[in-house]
Amino acid sequence: MVNPDLLNLSLKDIVTQDFHAAAVFEKYTLDFCCHGGKTIVEACHEKGIEAASVLGELETLGSNSGELFPRFDNWGVDFLIDYIVKNQHAFVSKMIPVLLVHIQKIASVHGARHPEVVKIAAHFNTLAGDLQQHMRKEELVLFPFIKGLTQAKLAGQPAVRPPFGTVGNPIRMMEAEHQAAGDEMGVIRSLSNGYKVPDDACTTYRVTYQELRDFELDLHQHVHLENNILFPKAILLESELLSMN
Repeated sequence: MVNPDLLNLSLKDIVTQDFHAAAVFEKYTLDFCCHGGKTIVEACHEKGIEAASVLGELETLGSNSGELFPRFDNWGVDFLIDYIVKNQHAFVSKMIPVLLVHIQKIASVHGARHPEVVKIAAHFNTLAGDLQQHMRKEELVLFPFIKGLTQAKLAGQPAVRPPFGTVGNPIRMMEAEHQAAGDEMGVIRSLSNGYKVPDDACTTYRVTYQELRDFELDLHQHVHLENNILFPKAILLESELLSMN
């Protein structure tokens, strides 16, 4: 019998409660990060997928997996920000120069026979620049402001109005940029036929497609941690502090 919570909860809430679910949603390309407000039935209907298949895998996934994930939603805002910067942001910063070199190499060598890799290179170049700028804005502006909110709460002080009005304004911008990054990776996944390497692929070609797959999976976790956990916490925290004014 299907757990009724799985039917009633949104995709993002299911992943927040148990990150094992992310692997199932990834398998069926169900978006739990940028558009995670849908139920499984709604998301599957849009994709033309049998919801029963997804529900069945979710029912057994946790018990079959030995990998443990923390309850990110139980973490304090400061700790969560540090985790994102040290893990997701660091991974993106490390992999972008590697992927830029690898993608350009396979585009140069294989582009004539596989023109899709030339398009992939162009899309990843755009994505790389956008993500680097995006992370700088978070690390230099948004994240320090959110940390300042936690410090104000600990000190029992009201929130200070920032020049951008409210934390919701930069958050909406970051969410829009997350969506744009997800769209770029979606195009890359489509061009690569789900990162399926052709029969004549060299080692670099195969490694690059695996790197792109890993990059997209990490991006989904990255966006989930921010959109679905950190940002709602920050908005609530600011609201609580403003009520003290």
